Amino acid sequence: MKRTTSRTQDIDRHVGARIRERRIMLGLTQQQLADLIGVTYQQAHKYERGINRVSAGRMWEIARVLSVPVAYFFEGLDGEGGRPVSPRERMCLELARNFAQISNERHQEALSQLARALATEH
Repeated sequence: MKRTTSRTQDIDRHVGARIRERRIMLGLTQQQLADLIGVTYQQAHKYERGINRVSAGRMWEIARVLSVPVAYFFEGLDGEGGRPVSPRERMCLELARNFAQISNERHQEALSQLARALATEH
């Protein structure tokens, strides 16, 4: 008998994807997340890919660092909101991450104004 079922692996991948999405939303790199939760970059990468299962204690720490409840990582598993991230949503997450890495506030403001101007074009 297999130790891990296909459904369990799907859940591990789902949890990892939710960790990755939240990390990107906050503008953190995998290395920064790894440092914050006290693991190596490789371990953080394996968590996000669903290769390594996240223990309860580590999940608690990840939730604390990412400022979400533990339940956040399981949202969408019951079929509600469980759709994959669209290419447009992925691009928005990537844009948010890159924007957060701009250290010059004037550049951030200029980019924000550019986005507003482009959004109002018809």
